[in-house]
Amino acid sequence: MDEGIPVRVITGDEETTIAVESGANLRDALLEHDLPVYGTLSQYANCGGRGLCSTCTVAVDPAPEPTHWHDAAAVRFGYPRLSCCLEVEEPMTVRLLDKYVWGQVFPRQLSPD
Repeated sequence: MDEGIPVRVITGDEETTIAVESGANLRDALLEHDLPVYGTLSQYANCGGRGLCSTCTVAVDPAPEPTHWHDAAAVRFGYPRLSCCLEVEEPMTVRLLDKYVWGQVFPRQLSPD
């Protein structure tokens, strides 16, 4: 693994660790490593990481403090976090969620390992 902050990524039954530059946007880092942040439709139609479409949701632990209004609402109401609104500052575990309709996920996916 290259220098950088280790980010453990869980996709279904698979797990990998990627190295991410400090301060990098989580969505961008996941996409750079060809990890499926979006669902089948939203991979083609999304807001491009502006925090508007809610389709790049992930479960993350430990969860950093929100800095974007939409991400703050997700924390308050227990929704998945938006990967486009998260900066990687410390090691974390990210669970990529199966997306069904647009960015919708089933609540049971949010529970940690």
